[in-house]
Amino acid sequence: MTSPTKWALYASNEEAWAAILRDCSHAERSIVLEQFIFTKDAFGDKLIDVCLERASKGVKVRFLWDAAGSFTVFGSNIAEELTKKGIELVFWRTLIPDYFKIPNFRSWFLRNHRRTLVIDEQVGYTGSISIRDSMKNWRDTNARFEGPVVVQMYDAFERMWARAVKKRHIPPKRSLRDPEFRYETNYPAPGKRHIYRSLIEAIRNARTYVYLTTPYFVPTRRLARVIKLAAHRGVDVRILVPERTDHYPALDLGARSFFGPLLASGTRIFLYPNKDGSTLIHGKTAIIDGSWATIGSLNLDNVSLLYNFEANIVSTNSRFAEELESHFIHDMNVSKEIDRRAWRRRFFLERLPEYAIKLVRRFL
Repeated sequence: MTSPTKWALYASNEEAWAAILRDCSHAERSIVLEQFIFTKDAFGDKLIDVCLERASKGVKVRFLWDAAGSFTVFGSNIAEELTKKGIELVFWRTLIPDYFKIPNFRSWFLRNHRRTLVIDEQVGYTGSISIRDSMKNWRDTNARFEGPVVVQMYDAFERMWARAVKKRHIPPKRSLRDPEFRYETNYPAPGKRHIYRSLIEAIRNARTYVYLTTPYFVPTRRLARVIKLAAHRGVDVRILVPERTDHYPALDLGARSFFGPLLASGTRIFLYPNKDGSTLIHGKTAIIDGSWATIGSLNLDNVSLLYNFEANIVSTNSRFAEELESHFIHDMNVSKEIDRRAWRRRFFLERLPEYAIKLVRRFL
């Protein structure tokens, strides 16, 4: 059976941004945007202007932005200004009491890290996309969808919106589905981490290969164990991460503290070049055996896997998996593979910080 879902993948933010502006400019009924990082700069202003023009024509426009990720606009008068012009803007910050008390390490947890854009309940976007000009040249992977899965994306937004505005009634899920595409969510609660569970099961069942791309790699012990077991049984496991991230050094050390055991298991690790910080690989994808794939907001670190609100497209469509795999192969070919023997022979002082970071990596 041919899937009713159509898709397009974008390997650059500029491509995705241009497509988003085109689709938003043709909206007839509704635009909903759930975003972790929104900055009011060149592209952000363009997107707001397009949405304002549509709102003036009667289109219902709603923005749900995370207060931590979008801190440059949180606390400003932008919500009031947009409301006067017909756009509803709500900041997600409800789950952290005393948010502005400093220091407050909890501000990194229970964030709404999802990236969902749905237009007229017919076109949906997700991936690693952010609305910030400085990310223009980052290597992000984003996707546009048409089909039944877009209804799931819209419903997921409605449920988060209801929580953000503290509605008592949470809208139910509709049952319109394409068996090959679904929109799965992660909630920071036991039994609600659906993407995490799907990824674990897919790796456990892998027989040929597992290809993972993530900008931030500090996996849970469970995920690390499942990856190593897959490699031990002969699965071709490859992990693609940045040469260095855009965050604090502890995150890079946290990732490197896993490299030794993973390399020993037979896992191959590739470092994507990012010397000046402008070409970070920020995509969040997984492809397994050419028959299972996912793309969305989920990073492979503890914060994302356990403590944030996340959402991903999960697909069993082989053509979609193959297309996503072609992106992975291209990125791998421009990356540098870590040599297992050279990694093991490093000086003790070079390895020492990686031992120290193990004390706190569960919070990274």
